[in-house]
Amino acid sequence: MAFVGNNSSLQLLLGTSFVLLASVAVNGEDFFHEWRVAIDTTIKPVLANQPVITINGMFPGPLINASTNDDIHINVFNGMDEPILFTWNGIQQRLNSWQDGVSGTNCPIQPGKNWTYLFQMKDQIGSFFYFPSLNFQKAGGGFGPIRINNRIVISVPFPKPAAEYDLLIGDWYQTSYKEVRSMILNGSTNLGPPDKMLINGKGPYLDPSTKSYESFTFTSGKTYRLRISNVGSVWSFNFRIQNHKMLLVETEGSYTNQTTFESLDVHVGQSYSVLVTADQKAADYYIVAAPKMVNADKINSVTAVGILHYANSTTNATGPLPIGPDPFDLQFSINQAKSIRWNMTTGAARPNPQGTFNVTNVTLSQTFILQGSKAEIDGESFYTVNDVSYTTPTTPLKLADHFGDRSGVFELDQFSTNSSNGSPKHGVFVASGNHKGWLEIVFKNNLDVMDSWHLDGFGFFVVGYGEGEWRNQSRLTYNIYDPVVRSTVQVYPKAWSAVYAYLDNPGMWNLRSQNLRNWYLGQELYIRVYDADPDPAKERPPPANLLFCGKFSSPPPPPAPAPNAPAFPPPPAALTPPPPAASPPPPNASPPPPSTVPTSLALSRQISWFENIMMVIIAFLCIGQQ
Repeated sequence: MAFVGNNSSLQLLLGTSFVLLASVAVNGEDFFHEWRVAIDTTIKPVLANQPVITINGMFPGPLINASTNDDIHINVFNGMDEPILFTWNGIQQRLNSWQDGVSGTNCPIQPGKNWTYLFQMKDQIGSFFYFPSLNFQKAGGGFGPIRINNRIVISVPFPKPAAEYDLLIGDWYQTSYKEVRSMILNGSTNLGPPDKMLINGKGPYLDPSTKSYESFTFTSGKTYRLRISNVGSVWSFNFRIQNHKMLLVETEGSYTNQTTFESLDVHVGQSYSVLVTADQKAADYYIVAAPKMVNADKINSVTAVGILHYANSTTNATGPLPIGPDPFDLQFSINQAKSIRWNMTTGAARPNPQGTFNVTNVTLSQTFILQGSKAEIDGESFYTVNDVSYTTPTTPLKLADHFGDRSGVFELDQFSTNSSNGSPKHGVFVASGNHKGWLEIVFKNNLDVMDSWHLDGFGFFVVGYGEGEWRNQSRLTYNIYDPVVRSTVQVYPKAWSAVYAYLDNPGMWNLRSQNLRNWYLGQELYIRVYDADPDPAKERPPPANLLFCGKFSSPPPPPAPAPNAPAFPPPPAALTPPPPAASPPPPNASPPPPSTVPTSLALSRQISWFENIMMVIIAFLCIGQQ
């Protein structure tokens, strides 16, 4: 249809469209979720009567599907019998550690209560996941996928796939997570390794101990994106698909150099995107996730197995499971990790190439050398960082720090970040990070098992891996040209890994082992990145619905300003406590009426800026026809 009208109308149309297009390039949409968290004993991933943490009756939980700069509202109703928090693995919470969902930033959501998270997918794209962060609950479920899609004005460095699938893969105990937690805390020697590996909460294909398996349907000749995350507690795994190759394109928000792999190691807490083309004879094929560093006599009984199903095929998967690398071949894993590089020429959340921000000539302002170890303290086993096993205070660190009263909560920089702190001890380990400074972190692992480390609030550049002891000259081996940026890095047994992080995100940020047992028993610390300027453009103030606990049962009065120092921003007004969580509505029930913002059990989508653009264009076209 041709536009018929005068030049001024055309100019107005183009100008209006340009303004709206610029808006969609910057502003995101608001998405509203309502989550009912509960325990379900009927799911039985491994045919055991065990409690599974569900969200809206789902295990895994619902997908958060958003785009760069979208605002996410999640009203969490806690229907469990213990407190809960959710953290967003890899979501940086720019200027907003109040929404990070860990014990150092948030008071927990108590049983029968609800609380709404509100955070922005600021300047991010990629594959991530969420999970409950307290009390070993992740071993009982409650995890789910997160996708952050590119804005429509930013190109993606590969053709649009026919479809996308989320694969949340992890080890699983057939014992209740509460029993496992108790055994770990009490130092029981009866706790063995996990019993199975699950794909999206389902057991291995044709395994008699499980009632279902996961299957993904492909159409011949088409290409699909698989977003793979290790949501487990202990095991790294090697992922592979029978007779199919994988093209690696993204990891935890970074586009990678596109490399073809026959198998891919995924460590606890990590996420990857691969493209897989249905280029084989129409049939079913095995999808395998085999744990690393597990003896051959057990590996077959715990390996996760799903099915890649070609549409209209009736041929079952046949033959042996696809063979991967030796599970104890660490050199294979190290070499593969070193081959994963940053795509320097493509944009990601922004149009400028990722490589415009690199570490070739940075000046380091701090170095942390962190040794993860196992230690005995007062006759009990714990995990430590530089000989300190983290003790969780009843008052969140962020709350105490913001209101200027750390007494009895934590002492800043009490422990060394680059050497031993003497005999093993308990403590609240909080270190200062230089705002807008470059931090080098060297993670050392003196144990005989894999470990992985995660930093909230940032993506870091993975510049090096090495065996044995790290020394100053180890920096000569760093890759500072195109290191990949991610938020979780593996540390091999008796080895080290090194990362660079640019601390441009003020807040209180958790740095932890992703091995759930290590984390639960103290292998974590917090990095306080502080900007004295109270301008909310530098760091957001507490949310209006801030929860209080510990030494702050209600908002304290603002502290008196020090001489020649700016006053603290006023505390937020206290809110009426939220109502107890209602029972989940029956199937097909009408949704409750909205209060201030509409919510639903499904994702709600507001009219997008793109739709506004289209409506304006259509309106002008109609005018032009008159």
